[in-house]
Parts: sequence; C-alpha cells; structure tokens
Amino acid sequence: MNNLHLAVQFFLQLAVILLFCRLVGVVARRFGQPQVVAEMIAGVLLGPSLFGLLVPEAQAWLFPWDLTQTTRDTQSYLFPASQLGLALYMFVVGMEFRMDIVAKRLKSSIAVSLAGMIAPFVLGAGLAWVLFHHTELFPERTSLMEAMLFVGASMCITAFPMLARIIHFKGLSGTTMGTVALGAGAIDDAMAWCLLAVVLASFDNNWTHALWNIGGGAAYVTVVLFGVRPLLGRIKGMLVKEDSLTEAGLVIGLALMALGAWFTDLIGLHAVFGAFVMGAAMPREVVSRDLIARIQPLTVALLLPLFFTYSGLNTKIGLLNTGFLWLMCGAVLLAAVVGKGVACYLAARATGLPNREALGIGTLMNARGLMELIIINIGLQRGIITEGLFATLVIMAVVTTLMASPIFDRLVGKGFGAEEPEPSRAR
Repeated sequence: MNNLHLAVQFFLQLAVILLFCRLVGVVARRFGQPQVVAEMIAGVLLGPSLFGLLVPEAQAWLFPWDLTQTTRDTQSYLFPASQLGLALYMFVVGMEFRMDIVAKRLKSSIAVSLAGMIAPFVLGAGLAWVLFHHTELFPERTSLMEAMLFVGASMCITAFPMLARIIHFKGLSGTTMGTVALGAGAIDDAMAWCLLAVVLASFDNNWTHALWNIGGGAAYVTVVLFGVRPLLGRIKGMLVKEDSLTEAGLVIGLALMALGAWFTDLIGLHAVFGAFVMGAAMPREVVSRDLIARIQPLTVALLLPLFFTYSGLNTKIGLLNTGFLWLMCGAVLLAAVVGKGVACYLAARATGLPNREALGIGTLMNARGLMELIIINIGLQRGIITEGLFATLVIMAVVTTLMASPIFDRLVGKGFGAEEPEPSRAR
C-alpha cells in the first residue's frame, strides 16, 4: 500500500472501530459493564474470530494484515497508534493514583498481592507444563522453563488500569475495598513485569538484559520520583497561570510522558510502565487536574479502542478446534479464577477484613483485562507463544473481566462504595 491509501484506510478503520465500540458499549451497559470492558469485546468481534469468520473478504479488505511484513498494512500504523493510546491512558492512571491511601492499608494490600501472585503463578506454571508436553501451543524455540514462567506471569497479572476504572465506576474510590485492591493490583503488576523481563531475557539468552530491565526500571522509578517530581514541584508556578495549566505546561507533561515511555521501552520494559510512573510524578491539584481533563477524553474515546482492536485482530478463536484445546481453555479459566479470586479473598480475610469486603476484593482482583492483553501481545510478538495460546489467554482475560462487575453486584451488592469511605478520598 502507498502512503495515501494507508491514510484513507486508517480513517475508515477508525470510524468503524469507534462506532462499533460505542454500539457494543450500549449493550454492555445494560449488563452493568463499563465502556472499557465493551471495547475489549468489540476488539475481539472485529477480528477473525467473528467478523472474519462471517464475512472474511470484507474483514480482510477493511483490516489488511500481511503476516510476511513485506508490504505496509494495518499493523504498520495501528500498532504505534494503539501504543500511544496505552501510554497516554497509563499516564492518566498514574496521575490519579494515590500512594497515601495505599499506605493506610499496606498490610492487607501486600498480603492480597502475594496471595494473588503465588497461587495463580503456581497453577499457571503447572498448566504450561501440561500444554508444553501435550499440545503445540508453544513454538519450538520456547523452552519449558520459559513457557512456565510466561503463563504463570500472565495468570497472576491484574488489570491495574482497568481495575482503577471499575473501582471508579462502582464508586469505591477511597474505600477500604478499593484501596486494598488498587494497592495489591499495583504490586502484582510490578512483579509480573519483572517476571516478563526474566522470560524475555531467557528467550534472548541474555541474562544481562534481564538485569538491565529490572535495574533500569528501578533506577527510572528512583530518578522520576526523587528527581523529576521535586523539580516539577519547584517549577509548578511556571506551569500554571490564573489557576489553569498553561499550553507550555501541557506540552511539558506530554513530553515527559513520551520520554518515560521511550526509556522503559528502550530498556525492555513496556512503555506503559514509564508512562504510569511519570504520571505519578506529576504535581497534584491544578497540574494533574488539567492534564487529565485535556488528555483523558480523547485518549479514552479515540486512542484506547485502537489497542483492543489490534489485539482482536491477533485473536483467532477458531484455532481452538479440538475438544482437548477447549478443555485446556476451560482449565486455564478455572485456574485463573481460583488462583486469583479465591486466594485474594482468603488473604483479605486473614488480615482481618470483613467477609463482604474480602469477597469484593477477590472479585475485583480477578479482572485481568487490559494488562493481560498487553503482556500476551508481547509474548505473541516475540514468538514465545503461538496464536492458539494467545486466543486461549484472550478468552481468559475477557471472561474474567466480564465476571467482575456482575459477580461483585451479586456477592457484595450495588452501592457499596457509598457506605464506607476512608477519611481521604481517592480522587
């Protein structure tokens, strides 16, 4: 495709993606699901699993996909656009994150996080062992240890940005339940990225690279939180004029987000990690308020749906074409629910939280959503997993995220967020 045709194709794709995501969102709201969950589903439906299955010629025309990468196609522009949407979204989540309320329930957050890491990791690693020996869901280049580490990491991750959205959607910001879930989710995701760094290093046969990933990530967090953050606080007056963020302040914020995303991508971590930490370093009150107000609407409405569509184009549920593979898909889903939901519930109860709150925490932590899609996309792009296993893990991510809202309403009840606020609200 020439550049002019690519631009024409992109605008048509954009219109279809946005309108279809909104249509699915209207239906999803009837079942108590937030828009971001609807976009996960819409992305899969627009891919070969439904659209491509029903009208393959139309799907191939709308989303041309050259697996040989010999010509420029949908991947050449949809992927970077989707990554920009992810980075901006995580930048906003970082600005909304409150370490002060996490510190109030640190003991419970750590206990829930450890339980939510260890149990699903062990179950995921065990399933990977079975899949490695009895299926062809891993490429030949992937070793048994890499397979077990990758599946274990993908099973124990929590959809931290989506978790933040669901907590806000349910009115749980600032409650014990919301605070513990957010704190545990943040810890889980940080550990999962470290595990992914180890897997990628092993896959590349370069352990120095793993140390560079983890060490570079730790150095980045240190520099941003103890260097960039105080500096921004000192020059805050230059970024704000008449109680409003200046255009220069907006540009500086976006540039810092881009630099953070660039650096963490450069050292082998994902760009979303750098964007999130940079968001957490932004000055609060006027700066964060206006950055969020200017960035969030366009990011959520325009750019983030592109990531779900990109993931959906990689998802081929039709590859699960035997009873055994569907049985293994069910086993993955069961291990995910038991390992994450039940383990986090028990950990919350063990730290003294009431039964109702513990049930809510276990339900919320079981949602994987966006972060799951990110980590398995990396695994597919790097050749660690096959398209068949990718489809299995996408199904698990979608189903566990879909379960969160209705099961929460059934076990905990609607309107719980208004009943038990912390002294300091999360927003």
